[in-house]
Amino acid sequence: MAKQGVSYDQVISELRRKVYKPLYLLMGEEPYYIDKISDYIQENVLDESQREFDLTVVYGKDTDMAAIVNAAKRYPMMSPCQVVIVKEAQHIKDWEPLQYYISHPQQSTILVFAYKYGTPDKRKKWVLDITKSGVVFESDKFRDYEMGAWISRYAKDVNVTVDEKAVVMLTEFLGTDLSKVANELDKLLLTKPAGVNRITPEHVEKNIGISKDYNVFELQAALINRDVVKANRIVRYFSDNKKANPMVMVLAQLFNFFSNLMMYHYLPDKSQMAVAQELKVNPFFVKDYEKASKAYGAWRTMNIITWIRETDARGKGIDSNGVEDGELLKELIFKILH
Repeated sequence: MAKQGVSYDQVISELRRKVYKPLYLLMGEEPYYIDKISDYIQENVLDESQREFDLTVVYGKDTDMAAIVNAAKRYPMMSPCQVVIVKEAQHIKDWEPLQYYISHPQQSTILVFAYKYGTPDKRKKWVLDITKSGVVFESDKFRDYEMGAWISRYAKDVNVTVDEKAVVMLTEFLGTDLSKVANELDKLLLTKPAGVNRITPEHVEKNIGISKDYNVFELQAALINRDVVKANRIVRYFSDNKKANPMVMVLAQLFNFFSNLMMYHYLPDKSQMAVAQELKVNPFFVKDYEKASKAYGAWRTMNIITWIRETDARGKGIDSNGVEDGELLKELIFKILH
């Protein structure tokens, strides 16, 4: 039965029930789940004594397909099956020798290909044929708007909640690299006070180094509320802490927000779920766009987007006249608020 399109949860569920397939093609732009599945197979299919004899781990750049197929054809020595894991499989140049093996896979072998940062040509016969006797799992790159839910779900799995503001801080600071985000969340889970099942902005600030008061989210909130004093205070902080708050990242966030605000102005349906779906944002943030639309009309929003682009160009040396990033950002914020 074809396994193309299966989810991570489906693959792990079968593995935990000891339902193994002779072939696994784990591929995609996001390596986090590829590593999670291949690591689970490596650590759980065989026990420690069996792994010494019946586990083979190779790297795509250090081997070729002929050698991999030969390893897969061997019989296990000390266990009912052997495991062959090919890490960094994207470096393998010639996949054709795999074709015959796929049609006659060794049933006592679990052969795993961890193909990261992309996918092979899905039209290739060998890719299509793996679905007949094995598992094809594709791990897509996460989008910014998906990270909040992912962070909350990651914490919920260990019975911990994350405050909305803390979720935003983590999303803005860590981006969409799931491995990086997971490592930082693990750090927070380890350092949270005993008996406390909640991660707060203060906890994030103390353990990850993100200021809960001086970040792009707070600057954005100050602009929405037209709070001149707070906005200028944050910009001064950014100017004094350039490495932690590079202007290019600040501008990217502001550009994204005001671009979404421009779309919001012209949405026929401004209900919470409709806006969240159209703008691809967490429903929690829809109220920010509603409030900002009252402070910045469509024409004003279009001008702001233009000013952000001009500031970005000047920050990259175009007609900047040597003005420091901090001064450019102060000028932009002044234009937006006045």
